[in-house]
Amino acid sequence: MLNKNSFFLLVFFWLASPAFAANQIVVVKIFGSINPAVAKFVSQEIHQANEEQQALIVLNIDTPGGLDTSMRQIIEKIQSSHVPVASYVSPRGSRAASAGTFITIASHIAAMAPDTNIGAAHPVNMMGGNNEQDTTLKKKVVNDAAAYIRSLAELRNRNSQWAELAVVKSVSISAEEAKRLNVIDLIAGNVDALVLAIDGRGIQTASGQMILKTGGLEIVYHEMGPRLKMLDIISNPNVAYVLMMIGMVGLYFEMSNPGLIFPGVVGAVSMVLSLYAMQTLPIDYAGLLLVLLGSLFFIAEIGVMSYGLLSLAGVVSLFLGSTMLIDSEDPAMQISQSILYPTLGLAITFSIGIIVFATRTRNLKKQGGADGMLGEIGIVKETLSPNGSVLVHGELWGAECEGEIMEGEHVIVESVEGLKVRVKKIPYNFF
Repeated sequence: MLNKNSFFLLVFFWLASPAFAANQIVVVKIFGSINPAVAKFVSQEIHQANEEQQALIVLNIDTPGGLDTSMRQIIEKIQSSHVPVASYVSPRGSRAASAGTFITIASHIAAMAPDTNIGAAHPVNMMGGNNEQDTTLKKKVVNDAAAYIRSLAELRNRNSQWAELAVVKSVSISAEEAKRLNVIDLIAGNVDALVLAIDGRGIQTASGQMILKTGGLEIVYHEMGPRLKMLDIISNPNVAYVLMMIGMVGLYFEMSNPGLIFPGVVGAVSMVLSLYAMQTLPIDYAGLLLVLLGSLFFIAEIGVMSYGLLSLAGVVSLFLGSTMLIDSEDPAMQISQSILYPTLGLAITFSIGIIVFATRTRNLKKQGGADGMLGEIGIVKETLSPNGSVLVHGELWGAECEGEIMEGEHVIVESVEGLKVRVKKIPYNFF
């Protein structure tokens, strides 16, 4: 019985071993902007595939572009991988723009589905600004990117001249033209067709020359875990901007009405998440400062009687800051106008509404205190000679007057001194 159990355990561990798992092709999806979360996910998958000695990694690409740092992190993993990596632009209608072009060209196998396109690889600037110094810096960045993509294309024996034009001139071509110009290796309708087409093809990896043996292997699809997926979502410029506006309004509401808790918590969490996301985006810091300055103007409006001037300054600062916030020509890194203007409008509306609410609340509090008693009408409940008591606002107050006022007569409050009011008699013809 013991020998039988030992046999089954041996079989179980053999099936679970990397050697058995090596008969798989791992497909990793890169859909959307390439940001630090995507780079970490792809890097982890390539590392794990190398640990498990998988047969092939397929990067299923559909991206408008992304960050240079994240792109280079992925490419470094591809170049150091002993397991071959195939970049596959699909499904139909997809694109490998900007950073996606670099990754596709850097891969051991470059493939595209019909009706897809590649190119427009102008790099994203992370510095912001438009002065002469920044323009010079941008030229250096472009030249560096052009040299980088040329070296990647030469390494994989692909069209380095076109690759350089994709960076310098932002040219873009279809899958068919990419195949004709030797930018990619093949066109395949789906992953299954790709796997069959590259079976027997010779490639060069970090391990040296090898022949791909992909026919008949199991294809598995890996997706991001919840944590990385959340980081990927908030790294979207649109989401980051919305979170910043929610954070600003939430904290502003809490500061103008202390003790509500919920708006403050939501605002603080949203602001922290937005600040994390801003670290991964090409931020213009002048725009960011204008957004923060606009928030300060709105806060100051609550405590300073500016007759709306601070609110107007806040609106102008928020508008200018929001439109300047992202400094990039890459559509993947820009805030969509359909998101920007409605969100900005709602944030300004809420901010002005909070000011009105806070001002009215403050005035009501004043009216409910000593100042609110002045000029109020009361009735004498205990004869004033000169001290006694009066009923004002449904409350019994200690009172004093000049001379004597009889019980039942009407009086008007002249002043409030602590818990006592000073009153005077109302003539009979007052009413």
